[in-house]
Amino acid sequence: MHISIAGNIGAGKTTLTGMLASHYQWKPHYGDVDDNPYLDNFYNDMSRWAFHLQVYFLGHRLKKLKLLQNSKENIIQDRTIYEDAYIFAANLYGMGLLDSRDYATYKSLFETMQSFIEAPRLLIYLRASIVTLLEQIHKRGRVYEKSINEDYLIHLNERYEAWIKNYNAGPLLIIDVDAINFVENPDHFHIILRRIDREIFSKKLKKTS
Repeated sequence: MHISIAGNIGAGKTTLTGMLASHYQWKPHYGDVDDNPYLDNFYNDMSRWAFHLQVYFLGHRLKKLKLLQNSKENIIQDRTIYEDAYIFAANLYGMGLLDSRDYATYKSLFETMQSFIEAPRLLIYLRASIVTLLEQIHKRGRVYEKSINEDYLIHLNERYEAWIKNYNAGPLLIIDVDAINFVENPDHFHIILRRIDREIFSKKLKKTS
């Protein structure tokens, strides 16, 4: 079984991935953004490094995703390959940081790669306001994220909402991070667990009964 968590920068994907992996004894797989050799360059000069960054993410994520989907383990993944295309690359193009030629090349690559992957058994989307995102980004203190500005997060949130509104590849669970503090409130975390149990295990039992 393959579960994925999606959400804007600072929404809490990595934290929730770890918590759910521990609870369900699923194997966690993280986004590994720290390993991207273009990340520091990108945040300092977005227009110069946008295409390089996105192509690296796309290839890296496809390689990992194929390994996960061929595995017989129950997997929970922080970040999806869809976000690379529908959120980040599209946003960079909309902001004028990817030119038309590079964006067309990127979309062609993604469309080819998409034909080789399966949608997750469940997509969990962490919805968060800009205030919450900025607070959580500040708390974790990653050096390369210091230059992220509010406008950039606003544009990403708009892209996320448009994508989620039209998402139809499989079951979708939306978590309002502003209202559900799953990190500090155990009751809130159990709300998420109950919703996942209903979505995955209850429906699975109905199908097999």
